[in-house]
Amino acid sequence: MRASGLVLVAAGLLVAGCGGHSKSASSNGEASKSANAVLADTKAAADSASSAHVSGSMSSGGTPITIDLTMGKGKAKGSMSTSGLEFDLVRVGDTAYIKGSDDFYKHYAGAAVAQLLHGKWLKTPIAGGRFGSLAALTSISQLFGKVAANHGKLANDGKKTFNGQQVVEIRDTSDNSKLYVAATGKPYPVAIVGGKKGQSGTIGFDDWNASFSASAPKDAIDISKLGG
Repeated sequence: MRASGLVLVAAGLLVAGCGGHSKSASSNGEASKSANAVLADTKAAADSASSAHVSGSMSSGGTPITIDLTMGKGKAKGSMSTSGLEFDLVRVGDTAYIKGSDDFYKHYAGAAVAQLLHGKWLKTPIAGGRFGSLAALTSISQLFGKVAANHGKLANDGKKTFNGQQVVEIRDTSDNSKLYVAATGKPYPVAIVGGKKGQSGTIGFDDWNASFSASAPKDAIDISKLGG
């Protein structure tokens, strides 16, 4: 599983851990399946989940990216940063809300606009336009689907232990990146670990199906009304 899939989704937005524990200790049989079959099972598990927490940090081409998002069906909330430029993110239905740090606004809009936007939320449609990547970035099904579609030849390296959890290791032989899948209970993705130089780091998945709420921030400014 090529870790760059998730990195490119996150980086594309700005340029335009462990988890899944099961109460059952019995093996789910994924260690004995082909790598492609495990990937399919993992994608199906992610698709069926009502929510998940995605967090970690990676480097894409030397650009550091961090993510800490909880996402569910048509909703998400959390934060991200790229090269130290931080912003909070909320999704409610088809609308995304972004509140950048002063440095974030200054970098993307200039010092004068950054002063006007200090502490303020912006809102934008979730699909299309320069923020179209938010649709996948705030949906666990779409997010893992994009990651799952971007890989070379896969190998099932069997059972391993990752951060104290029993997992099945799926390795992308083209760049040595790894997908760790829960070896007990439902085969949820546990982590993606980068293997290629320049795209190192770890993204973890946990808190599957946990309840959370996301509400629209008050007095958000419509990005379409800000002109260029």
